[in-house]
Amino acid sequence: MAPIIKEELKKILVETGLKLLEEGLTVGTWGNFSVRDPETGLIYITPSGMDYRLIVTGDIVVLDPSLQVVDGHRVPSIEREMHAAVYRARQDVNAVVHTHPLYSTVLGVTRMDLPGISEDFAQIVGDKIICSEYALPGTRELAKNVVAALGDKNAVLLPNHGTLCVGPQMPITLTICHLVEKSAHIFIMAKSIGTPHLISPEDILAMQDYARNVYGQR
Repeated sequence: MAPIIKEELKKILVETGLKLLEEGLTVGTWGNFSVRDPETGLIYITPSGMDYRLIVTGDIVVLDPSLQVVDGHRVPSIEREMHAAVYRARQDVNAVVHTHPLYSTVLGVTRMDLPGISEDFAQIVGDKIICSEYALPGTRELAKNVVAALGDKNAVLLPNHGTLCVGPQMPITLTICHLVEKSAHIFIMAKSIGTPHLISPEDILAMQDYARNVYGQR
């Protein structure tokens, strides 16, 4: 029986590429992103090395959990092992975005973790995100290192490379991408003029509870 392929999931990836370019979170053909269909387990991922301004739904590649192509004629992203490894490790994740943003990459180059320095970061991302061990792009070693550093958090810095953010759906994952890059920018600027003051673990937990249970419309 042929797998059910959902055009709406392909459309999400096409739109995501344009948003990332417009908002300066990646450049050229760099980065990659995917969504997992929780109903079928299929992974929809961007093609390798294509201009995001030119990608259409027909260019999106659909993989099964073992990374066999079940739909699409393009070569899938070289980081498909990394995406699949995250999905295997995290059943709560159905969207993965890997980008090459400026300030987050600066932290990765210096092997620095990013602590919770702003309230929005603390509420959505947590107390900190850490930098993984280095491995070459597209390798299983990189996938293993990323999963280990990601743990139960929703973002990780890739040394000399970029960032990876995850979430239950693409909109919240893109929000996490923005918060990580904004916080990296603030952290670098703050360190240039003084010592950043971090939010206490107790206040971070309180803000996360507030964001989950109180903030917004109910």
